[in-house]
Amino acid sequence: MDLNGAAAIVTGGASGLGEATARELARIGATVLVADINAERGKKIADEIGGVFAQTDVADEASVQAAVDAAVATGKPLRAVINCAGIGWAERTVNRDGSPHSLASYRKVIDVNLIGTFNFMRIGAAAMAKTDPVDSDNSRGVIINTSSVAGIEGQTGQVAYSASKGGIIGMTLPAARDLSVIGVRVLTICPGIIDTPIYGTIGSKDVEEFKARLLAPVAFPKRMGRPEEFAHLVRSLIENDYMNGEVIRFDAGIRFQPK
Repeated sequence: MDLNGAAAIVTGGASGLGEATARELARIGATVLVADINAERGKKIADEIGGVFAQTDVADEASVQAAVDAAVATGKPLRAVINCAGIGWAERTVNRDGSPHSLASYRKVIDVNLIGTFNFMRIGAAAMAKTDPVDSDNSRGVIINTSSVAGIEGQTGQVAYSASKGGIIGMTLPAARDLSVIGVRVLTICPGIIDTPIYGTIGSKDVEEFKARLLAPVAFPKRMGRPEEFAHLVRSLIENDYMNGEVIRFDAGIRFQPK
C-alpha cells in the first residue's frame, strides 16, 4: 500500500509511538489525521506535519466517527488507521491490603485500550470500504493495532493492561478474515520496552535507574527501543501487501519475568 497522496489516521498521535508514526507517514506523503485527547500537543504535531487534528476520545463512538469523518473530509482516500492510543495501569487482582482490584480502573483500561482500538478498526474500515481499490488485489487499506508483549506474558500487577492488550491480539486474525472481503488488512505490533514519555523525564536519576531495571531481560540490542524504529516497522508493514492477520513482536528478544 502506497500512502503517498492518501489519508491516514494515527490515534495517540500527540506523543510517543503515535507521534513518531504520524511524522513518518507524513514524510512519505500521507495526509495524517492526528487523533488524540491532548488538543494542544495534537494540534502542534498536526501543524508541523501538514496534517489535521481531531480531539478524540477513542472509547466514545461519536468522537471516533467524527475523527474518521474528518479524515475522509481531507479529500484523500483513507488507506491506513494506526492505533497507538492507550493507557497503562498497575494494580494487583487482590492488593496487599486485601482489597480487590478496582472495577472502575479495569473498565477504564479496557475502554481505552481495547474498545478504543476496536472503535477505530470498525469505523475506519467502514470508511475504507467506500473507497476504490488501488490494485488488482482489490486492496483498499490497512489497519495496524498496537498491543504489547504484556498481552502475551504479563507481569504482576498488569491484569487490566494485559487483558486489554491480549484482547487486541485475539481480534487480529478474525478481524483480518472479516475485512478481507473489502480488501483491508489487519496487523498487530507487540512492542517491548520502548523509550517514550510514559517512563518519565530523561535525565532523572530515579527514571534512569528504573529504565536500567527494565532493560535486564532484553536480549539484544541491550537498550530500549526507539519510537522511530516502531514507526519504521509500521511503514514497512503498510508497504508489504502480503502481510496480513499477523501479530509481530517488536521487543529485541525480551521475555518478561513475573515481576
